[in-house]
Amino acid sequence: MMDATTIDPAEAAHFGKLAADWWNPKGSSAMLHRLNPVRLAFVRAAIDRHFGTDPTMRQPLAGKRALDVGCGAGLLTEPLARMGAQATGLDAAPENVAAAALHARGQGLAIDYRAGSVERLGAGETFDLVCSMEVIEHVSDPAAFVAGLVRALAPGGLLVMSTPNRTTLSRLALITVGEGVGMIPRGTHDWGKFLTPAELGALLEGAGLEVIETRGLSLDPAKGFRLSDDMRMDYLLAAVRD
Repeated sequence: MMDATTIDPAEAAHFGKLAADWWNPKGSSAMLHRLNPVRLAFVRAAIDRHFGTDPTMRQPLAGKRALDVGCGAGLLTEPLARMGAQATGLDAAPENVAAAALHARGQGLAIDYRAGSVERLGAGETFDLVCSMEVIEHVSDPAAFVAGLVRALAPGGLLVMSTPNRTTLSRLALITVGEGVGMIPRGTHDWGKFLTPAELGALLEGAGLEVIETRGLSLDPAKGFRLSDDMRMDYLLAAVRD
């Protein structure tokens, strides 16, 4: 199992080419910058509920280990570190890891960035919080990827994921419009690899987790991205061990 990997080389190469521009809020990753505050709000609320921390605490993850799988250049990993976590970022593209490490140093953050796949983490290496945002739709074997995430999750830990839903709206918004007009780099998405909430939920439950919350991610033309009950385009979920 340690020799296995769900990394798709073509996907890793695609995102590796974006590494130098990842932290530019108006560049090729502009959509991720717009998504990040909403994702962070969901993650923070899930942390407070699961670990019983006060929502006003600055470092609710103090004393805990957090893993960001498919971290890119660290848009989510850095906030996890600021929340007090001993943070590790893992990405398939070495270029992203290099960009992430450089940016973290500039911010005075000590983050353990690694290039590789979650299936190849050291035996017994586990984390209190595992996040994987907009990643599972890019791997070669979603079931094996979920199994890797679950192996990395410590007993009593929390898993948070986000991914596009496989609907007519997601095809239109993310591929036809998003990639068509250049809001998202062309070739980023393969609609056939998107998972519905039921499909992802079944993978997680089959791996021994319980999905405790699922929320939609919607785009309001006036207010931008927001959490909602509409999961047709994209959704986030939180899961724990049964």
